[in-house]
Amino acid sequence: MTIKMVSSIAMFVGGLTLLALTLSSSAKQEVQFDNSTVTSVHLPSYLGEWYEIVRKPHSFEKGMSYVKATYTLLPDGKIEVRNEGIRNGKPKVARGKARTTDNPGQLKVTFFIFPAEYNILELAPDYSYSVVGGSNDRYLWILSRTPQLDPEILNGIYERLKKRGYDLSDIIMVEQ
Repeated sequence: MTIKMVSSIAMFVGGLTLLALTLSSSAKQEVQFDNSTVTSVHLPSYLGEWYEIVRKPHSFEKGMSYVKATYTLLPDGKIEVRNEGIRNGKPKVARGKARTTDNPGQLKVTFFIFPAEYNILELAPDYSYSVVGGSNDRYLWILSRTPQLDPEILNGIYERLKKRGYDLSDIIMVEQ
């Protein structure tokens, strides 16, 4: 290989790297959102059954209704996560495990082998509703202890999410 070829390859690879970094940084700048978590969670109060009221669209819940999540503390200190719902008239269940982190408002949840952030963005003082997001703004859920959430509370959540930078134009109201 000649010096000219090595130089050309190096310039090409360098150009690709620069392009990737530029695209990466511009993508990060386009979407500014706040996924900061609550500062404290009393885990025993958070455990139990939650109804999914609203979600952002994603493939693993496409077409699902009557969605619930149940969190149960396991003897080893981890949390069993059981998500269930109805798709095409048939019950579907997904089981995962979660663990606490150093951040009291964040869990690490794993389904199959895929770990993900579970950020508790907002939590009612009486634990009647919770707003959960992920590491990016494509993941968002509004959960309630009851199958419906008061529209006034829901509208307040929407306003606070918009202030955090979330785009709510594609949210799905989950049939319960």
